[in-house]
Amino acid sequence: MKKLAICFSVLLSMVLFPLQGNAQQSEDEQTIIKAIQQMFNGMRAGDSTMISAVFVRDARMGTAAKNREGKIALREGSLNRFLTQIATPHDQVYDEKIWSYEVRIDGPLAYVWTDYSFYLGEKLSHCGYNVFELVKFEEGWKITSIVDTRRKENCKTPELGYTEK
Repeated sequence: MKKLAICFSVLLSMVLFPLQGNAQQSEDEQTIIKAIQQMFNGMRAGDSTMISAVFVRDARMGTAAKNREGKIALREGSLNRFLTQIATPHDQVYDEKIWSYEVRIDGPLAYVWTDYSFYLGEKLSHCGYNVFELVKFEEGWKITSIVDTRRKENCKTPELGYTEK
């Protein structure tokens, strides 16, 4: 009977402990997605303060796309330039619609893939994928890097039946 109780206890711990990890990961996933959404909400509002709150000070930014010669290149940007662009008054709302989130977490490190369509006002500008790198500090999850791709063809739109996540 004692062996049966031990076997049951081991079996139960094999079932419950992974669930605890998934619950924590789910909470982290939600917090990570909220940080990314805050960045895009700040972009739509033209609020650089809202955006900078979810980044580390020296975050890296880049775009992987074809250059003028048709070769793939990494065009590097900076958080400061991005914040200046957002804070500068512009005629149209910068609206990046996110169609999905794929979150991967290992301890204090997370990577998130999102597919997106970017609109200037109501007009589709381009689409592609973002890759976010985040680190969990004492004050929470912060974006340390974003790299995206950009294209003008095969973009998802609400008219095609896609809904924003």
